[in-house]
Amino acid sequence: MSILETLNSPAPLKRMSVEELNTLAGELREKLLTVAINNGGHLSSNLGTVELTVALHSVFSSPYDRIIWDVGHQAYAHKLLTGRYKDFDTLRQYGGISGFPRRKESEHDSFGAGHASTSISAALGLALADKQAGKRNYTVAVAGDGAFTGGMIYEALNNTSVKGLRLIIVLNDNEMSISPSVGGINTYLGRLRTSPRYLGFKYKLKKFFAAIPLIGVPLTKMTRGIKNFFKRLVWRDNMFENLGLHYYGPVDGYDIKRMRTVLGDAMRDKNVSIVHVRTQKGRGYSPAEEQPEKYHGVPKGGKYKAGESFSSVFGDIMTRRGGEDKKLLAVTAAMCEGTGLKEFAARYPDRFCDVGIAEEHAMTFCGGLSAGDMHPVFAVYSTFAQRAYDQLIHDVALQGLPMILALDRAGIVGEDGPTHHGLFDVGFLLQIPSVEVYSPENYEDMRYSMAKGFEFNGITAVRYPRGAEQVYDRGGFVAADSGNMFYADYGKKPKVAIISYGRLCGNAVKAAQLLCKKGVSVRVVKILRLKPLNCDVFFELLKDSSLLYFAEEGMRSGGFAERALATMCEHGQTAGKTAVIRAVEDRFVPHGDTDRLFEDCGFLPNQMADEIWLKFGK
Repeated sequence: MSILETLNSPAPLKRMSVEELNTLAGELREKLLTVAINNGGHLSSNLGTVELTVALHSVFSSPYDRIIWDVGHQAYAHKLLTGRYKDFDTLRQYGGISGFPRRKESEHDSFGAGHASTSISAALGLALADKQAGKRNYTVAVAGDGAFTGGMIYEALNNTSVKGLRLIIVLNDNEMSISPSVGGINTYLGRLRTSPRYLGFKYKLKKFFAAIPLIGVPLTKMTRGIKNFFKRLVWRDNMFENLGLHYYGPVDGYDIKRMRTVLGDAMRDKNVSIVHVRTQKGRGYSPAEEQPEKYHGVPKGGKYKAGESFSSVFGDIMTRRGGEDKKLLAVTAAMCEGTGLKEFAARYPDRFCDVGIAEEHAMTFCGGLSAGDMHPVFAVYSTFAQRAYDQLIHDVALQGLPMILALDRAGIVGEDGPTHHGLFDVGFLLQIPSVEVYSPENYEDMRYSMAKGFEFNGITAVRYPRGAEQVYDRGGFVAADSGNMFYADYGKKPKVAIISYGRLCGNAVKAAQLLCKKGVSVRVVKILRLKPLNCDVFFELLKDSSLLYFAEEGMRSGGFAERALATMCEHGQTAGKTAVIRAVEDRFVPHGDTDRLFEDCGFLPNQMADEIWLKFGK
């Protein structure tokens, strides 16, 4: 039996030798590699932090000591060491353990994660709460160098000067976020990476004094003041030291013995400390070492499916448009390949900006570009656009500045779960004045929506799902409202209308076909432009329907269905009609396979047909 199989908690790691810990690290890497490839998941980041995780759990006493993971996509080894080995094969599966830290899942997950740059703020709050309660435990925040491109990190660092705070920050420096780290922070960290002189000098000095008989240990303690002098002499200027933190590093992230020593030093330090650890994404798996960006997140089976997707179509649209419009500028936040902009970046490097994990900055930056007569397009996942809501309203919309907001991964995204589902964007976009909102359900719709965005002198939001367009017969659809709305009738004189947008339109058609076979005629209304809605055309399409069934892959509260019904009521268009809204109710959708989550939400064609049958068919 392996060491890993015998662990129910991380406590035994404290009694293990360095050799045993290295063996354990090998077992962890093998297990997470097998499961991540089988189930899909974040691979490169987890392979890179195995030894770091072992070192942390062999020094600190979780859950008494709290370990906070920034983003959390590097916490698989942490889960395996904290009593979840037997359940680890269920990783990212419906009803199984999450791919991110979750407070409800384990007492060892002190704070939930999913978005970047949050760990130090959370750790600071926990550490201060523990201090106020008189506790003597430590709080450790583990943040990658990519997270240090986000401004929230510096807001937190600016508030770490609380005396007696038992807080340690571990900078996991793998020289790469999801896309390669960019900007001045990456350049600065590069200087620290290539200047390991101080740490080597420090430990040689400490070893020399400790070897002196009788007086060695007292001398070691006395030299701390001298040590700090030499630190400043060697480093001259260190951003973290200037912020009041005590800096340790850089340390080899695969030398468990050295990491344990340095972490022990940080524990004895009376100041908030930062331990700079150098790691390598994809460590131990050559394909991930060679292409860490590609293996950041792997699909089930570890094989990528070739072919078009909404992201690739968006990238193609941008690349083609870039040749025509010299003012077009693409902006992304560490998601160049994920958003389909790799070809655009290669062809027009002067008009491509990856700002790092800094969505708030990206949005206001686009506002500035627009004010400077450029044509910015901000490509961002729906879930991450939530971070820039204030900037979208205050710095772009309020000032009447045109831009395109390309929202990738809108709707349910599957195994990444509630931190990554794009279910809130429709609700907050519909509230903002003068914003046009499109939700294409196929590639033709996508091209149309982007073309409208290039023409519109305002904010155009184009939201689209992860993956490929759904394959079904669209031949029955007739365009209405100049292509912003479509309808298709299944049966004669339909009294039931299914109103939907985006990916659910295909399921709406399939539901209508099922109902038609049972003698219920249905009109499917596909809304491409959610805002502004052409009310005259919309009312006309629904005037003969007695049952209105809205299918919405988003939150019900504040969504399109509620807004559309409120508008109909306001105009006296609801008399004699019954309305049903099938959307995400007041809850967070869990993680799991997309089809299973659609079933969980009642979005499958047979579920929709059954619900309508109960309301109308009988």
